Amino acid sequence: MSARKTVQVTNYNPERLMTMLLAPIVSEKATFIADKHNQVIFRVRPDATKGEIKAAVELMWKDKKVEVESVQIVNVMGKVKRFGAFKGRRRNWKKAYVSLKPGQELNFATEA
Repeated sequence: MSARKTVQVTNYNPERLMTMLLAPIVSEKATFIADKHNQVIFRVRPDATKGEIKAAVELMWKDKKVEVESVQIVNVMGKVKRFGAFKGRRRNWKKAYVSLKPGQELNFATEA
């Protein structure tokens, strides 16, 4: 009864899509996830949606013909920090786990 919705990649503004992905997250955990689950992790704009992120990844790497299978989004809450008597808070941000189709790969270590 519950059918999976497919996301339409068309009808997005290409200029907005070019600003969706802020930076790839390159860490030990991200490398492990990339190797094991064929996923890439990006820091994205706070107002980004799954469909926009999918379209942005496919647009940025269309010369490599990268195809996205799915996108999972995580809202990361900012930490409360202190510096002496001053209290502050880091801003909230959003990251996206982008699952690539089998046989696809994005490697940030070799690209410069």
